Amino acid sequence: MHAVETTYDRVRELIVGGAFPPGQRLTELDLSQRLDVSRTPVREALRRLESDGLVESGQRGVTVIRLSDAELREAYLVRASLEALTAELAAQRQQAGEIAPAALARLTGFADDADRATRAGDLITGVRHNREFHRHVAVLAGNSLALGFLDRVWDRILVSTQDSLTAPSRTGQVDDEHRRLVEAITSGDGPSAAALAREHVLSTLSALPGGAPR
Repeated sequence: MHAVETTYDRVRELIVGGAFPPGQRLTELDLSQRLDVSRTPVREALRRLESDGLVESGQRGVTVIRLSDAELREAYLVRASLEALTAELAAQRQQAGEIAPAALARLTGFADDADRATRAGDLITGVRHNREFHRHVAVLAGNSLALGFLDRVWDRILVSTQDSLTAPSRTGQVDDEHRRLVEAITSGDGPSAAALAREHVLSTLSALPGGAPR
């Protein structure tokens, strides 16, 4: 893999994983030393990450984004629309017999993993499996453009919420919503899948006091 691609992926993983909290300043020198690469691929990686909306340039140099409450709500609204689309497309492909049973079964597996980790209090792992569940719906949809947009929206949400994770107040509700979405996709019911996916994201948004997710 090209050095720039590798460096970009590594820096992105550090940011999304919470190694660099929102507002932290990032320098080419520090990153090049940490990753043991030259400053050139680091510079290119930071440029790409800025276009992705994960870092921003300002008077303090390059810093990790810190979304305002309003910006976070905007991200959730975009996510709701995209996930409604991908859920509907996945159900349509299931109805047309275009999804392998094993691929569909993985969706249930991700739901199981997310619920198990969350109930055990392992919030970081629970968030990771939750994202895997939603991302797999987009994979089943077979629309690479929607998947790419969703990845970027999810990254921005996770960066802004990683350092404030708390036990969800609606664990059972989240799992139930996941199961109903799986059922709608499995039965090939596109309209129901779209509605359930949208409502699932918006129910999280409605619980946000001023935009801070929980």
